[in-house]
Amino acid sequence: MDGTRTILIACDKFKGSLTGRQVNQAVAECAAALGLNSQIFPLADGGDGTLDALEALGFEPVSVQVSGPTGERVSTRYVVKDGIAAVELADSCGILRLPGGVLEPRKSSSTGLGEVLRTALLDPGIREVVVGVGGSASSDGGAGMLFGLGAVLQDADGNVVTPDAAALGRIVKIDLEPVRSLLAGRRIILACDVTNPLLGDQGAVAVFGSQKGLVGTAAAEVEANMNQWADLLSGACGRDLRQSPGAGSAGGVGFAALTALGAQMRRGVDLILELGGFSQRLAAAALVVTGEGSLDEQSLMGKAVAGVCAAVKGAPRPVPAIALCGRNTLTAEQIETLGLAKVFALADIEPDPSESMRRADYLLRQLAHRTLAAWF
Repeated sequence: MDGTRTILIACDKFKGSLTGRQVNQAVAECAAALGLNSQIFPLADGGDGTLDALEALGFEPVSVQVSGPTGERVSTRYVVKDGIAAVELADSCGILRLPGGVLEPRKSSSTGLGEVLRTALLDPGIREVVVGVGGSASSDGGAGMLFGLGAVLQDADGNVVTPDAAALGRIVKIDLEPVRSLLAGRRIILACDVTNPLLGDQGAVAVFGSQKGLVGTAAAEVEANMNQWADLLSGACGRDLRQSPGAGSAGGVGFAALTALGAQMRRGVDLILELGGFSQRLAAAALVVTGEGSLDEQSLMGKAVAGVCAAVKGAPRPVPAIALCGRNTLTAEQIETLGLAKVFALADIEPDPSESMRRADYLLRQLAHRTLAAWF
């Protein structure tokens, strides 16, 4: 393969118009029409689509039946390669798994995540598990995840509590020994871009509760339950991490993972780039094409494009990177700081945002063809 005419394509979705797969495929087809070689590197951030991305990058799927967000059985999977497994909350018990799409903020649980995680950990060949926690439907403080892993949760009368947001306040005793046995010698990595603490004005309920239907008196009740749960779990583990960055991710799953599982937190896109061998693929490329729907101030804070650019800048051999996007509000200085050689936006072809989104695929192909033809 001629490295001087090979491009590495690593684009995120154009939210509201094109999936990441559609964007990458459109660019790859434009490259092929120009006689260029291309490799697609699918991106994900730990949320919905993380397992799909890792499968495309060579991980093998293992099917499993687990509890959905409100207890119904669902088919999900984890993926594995070279002793590393990855599980995805969104695919097991996330908001996309709610029956009929109906929000159930007090009844939803993260139990299914614990069940798929437990299944992966029962494989003696697994030494590390990546836990993607985006797209949560629940606000149970991660109690469900621990329950699914085998923790015993009891109320004041010694009855086992099946956890959800409403039941957190009834849990007064927790036995984590089954979980500790399962984790022995294993490492848990939390793939998470959220830095919110568990409680307070920036916590799980205050910031993310309304997205799950948790408002008003119900939100206040769950916040109080979450605080009581944090006291209990912190006491059982001998450390209080409720204010740690990421503790508020996925309705408190982050808190339980950090506290009870000893998880290490990593930015989702960085993990995908590392697990998929982005740096090795970069070595054969003459150009990197990345992109997302909107290049803006948030892009500088660690979104997918920033992760790709950081990986490119850290490579031993310099490779230019360009971005295709729906719109761009970054200054020339910010673009340079990010590490991009050029930015090309659909808005430059079609200034009407609604029309640009409606015709995104057509416009992207025009833009990609024009850009690649000029570059090479």
